[in-house]
Amino acid sequence: MSEPRPTPSGGPPPALSVVLITPDTFETVRQTTRCVVRQSVANRIELVIIAPAHARIDVDASLVEPLAAVQVVQLPSVTPTGPARAAAIRAAQAPVVVFAEEHCYPAPGWAEALIEAHRGDHAAVGPAMKNANPDTMVSWADFLIGYGPWAAPMVRREMDLLPGHNSSYKRALLLGYGDALDTLMEAETVLLWDLRSKGHRLLLEPAAQAAHVNFGLWPSWVAVSFHNGRAFGATRAADWSLVKRLAYTAASPLIPIVRLARTLGHARRLGRGTWFLARVVPTLCVGLGLDALGQMVGYAIGAGNAHEKMAEFEWHRMQHTRRGASAAT
Repeated sequence: MSEPRPTPSGGPPPALSVVLITPDTFETVRQTTRCVVRQSVANRIELVIIAPAHARIDVDASLVEPLAAVQVVQLPSVTPTGPARAAAIRAAQAPVVVFAEEHCYPAPGWAEALIEAHRGDHAAVGPAMKNANPDTMVSWADFLIGYGPWAAPMVRREMDLLPGHNSSYKRALLLGYGDALDTLMEAETVLLWDLRSKGHRLLLEPAAQAAHVNFGLWPSWVAVSFHNGRAFGATRAADWSLVKRLAYTAASPLIPIVRLARTLGHARRLGRGTWFLARVVPTLCVGLGLDALGQMVGYAIGAGNAHEKMAEFEWHRMQHTRRGASAAT
């Protein structure tokens, strides 16, 4: 682990720690870092880069100069990503930690909106999401399944769930989970459910927005849908009894039916017309079906190598989009 760069003399302490994971070099997270540096409150942001021990991370000092602090945390491995994210939480200096991705680009005003929202008593605050590569039905299906409930435009309101891998949390609450945080950070939905069960409040803040690059190619998306479902199912069922695991395994075929109705509601809210719905429904059915199959396997026999497989696809997302696609920033 590197020593954090101290807060500049006379400057305010970090109010927000932004976590980015790279499997190899700083170049992988450069574009997202550039979006972070462009924030109006850059001098109140700490950047925490997580990387494997074998990687040589040459941070562009001139690029990150406006930030309050920068640290690189190097671990034996960054897969699965749950323990890596947990390590970032423990290393962060700010009272609020937000997760970012190398394929998701915060819009101007994102950081300031998150900091202001956390002045309240909400345990977690999430951004409104946009599709950064809306050029294929696969991309739209991936976006709607993963981020449909928070797709812009949104109104500011409390919700039961927030966008995974892109939401912010009060660090002290997360530290209270101790060693369990390593597992919970692998599937944030389970973490958010637990926070809600403990009486904590979750806020969707539309003034904070981020553009997410989604899988745009069929082969990649088919594999990801299954592995993501399996990882989620295994994490959710980690403490369940055998009877409960078997019950959920048997009920898994019903999951696509329930989720399709909800996802179509999110698609209609975007107001893209009936032609869009007609084209995206078949793709949604495939993705939701594969996710349910993955959940069934996860409930029944655990995650296997699903976390590792997911990590392989997560990095360098533009390799899994249509050639020539350009991500909106």
